[in-house]
Amino acid sequence: MSTFIQLHLLTSYPPSNLNRDDLGRPKTAVMGGKTRLRVSSQSLKRAWRTSDLFESALAGHIGTRTKKMGVEIYKNLCAKGVVETKAKEFAIKIVEFFGATESADKEKPLKELESSQLVHFNQSEIKGLTDLADKIARDGKLDTDELKNFVAKRYDVDVSMFGRMLTGKEVVKVTNDPEAAVQVAHAITVHEVAVEDDYFTAVDDLNKGGDELGAAHIGETEFAAGLFYIYVCVNRDLLLQNLGNDKALADNALGALVEAAAKISPSGKQNSFASRARTSYMLAEKGNDQPRSLSVAFLKPVKAEDILAKAVEELEKRRDLFDAVYGPCADDRRVMNAETGKGSLNDIISFVKE
Repeated sequence: MSTFIQLHLLTSYPPSNLNRDDLGRPKTAVMGGKTRLRVSSQSLKRAWRTSDLFESALAGHIGTRTKKMGVEIYKNLCAKGVVETKAKEFAIKIVEFFGATESADKEKPLKELESSQLVHFNQSEIKGLTDLADKIARDGKLDTDELKNFVAKRYDVDVSMFGRMLTGKEVVKVTNDPEAAVQVAHAITVHEVAVEDDYFTAVDDLNKGGDELGAAHIGETEFAAGLFYIYVCVNRDLLLQNLGNDKALADNALGALVEAAAKISPSGKQNSFASRARTSYMLAEKGNDQPRSLSVAFLKPVKAEDILAKAVEELEKRRDLFDAVYGPCADDRRVMNAETGKGSLNDIISFVKE
């Protein structure tokens, strides 16, 4: 049985629009019959893995997710003296190894060099493609069998944590997509919310109020505020396996994940709302029992003057009730509570690495 690490966080955001839907409104979900604010797991994961914190802690072990690798290969080949038509042919063949390419577009000359889906490349694969471009430029030909040689067997941290999906007929013959070792739930508010409208105007600095009165621009944006419950589950054994049993790297990855989850906010509308927050409460659990979210603690929306304290109370009560009816759901736990000064982030980071 795998060892699971579970993180339960309560993070309060002031008026903000962290994660928008197709209409620009804050994302929502109905839970317990009431509307809640929602931040998608995709938004959270991208904010964490692209943060300076992640880059600093895991430099050299973070991949690149892109549709434009074929364009980069083409430019590299052209720079090495390969004629444009042949460089395009080589780049398309390489991209097709990983998946389908886009259709040609007269308005975008290099569109057919892009993959039709985002592909997450490991650093080793990027280096392999660079070396292959050198060989193509030198030999004037591409042996597609060589592509099989540098497809990663050991994965970078972000791919090991969050997985990747490859659809190319050739690449799937030589590699299996790593199963994501980290599961992240959509964050939801512990209480009911109402999305509000912000009517705003912008003034022309050169309008001195003579013949021309009023605003130069009028607009509306929508926002809401809330205390979010965030749940993360890590299969520690699978993470270690994906990283080639490099325990030191796995420990660094776990520490970076915990720190990012506590400190890093999604970047949506940051300039308009400065909605940066750090988690006020974190419960970390470790054990071999089947994981479970504690979101049911907030199925009934929290209502209280001190909503954070009430949310902590409800979460810990639900944790204890699960233990009472199922038996201990974790072997050990640590708590950080910024409202009471109990525990610390460093304590939890050390705990998940043990």
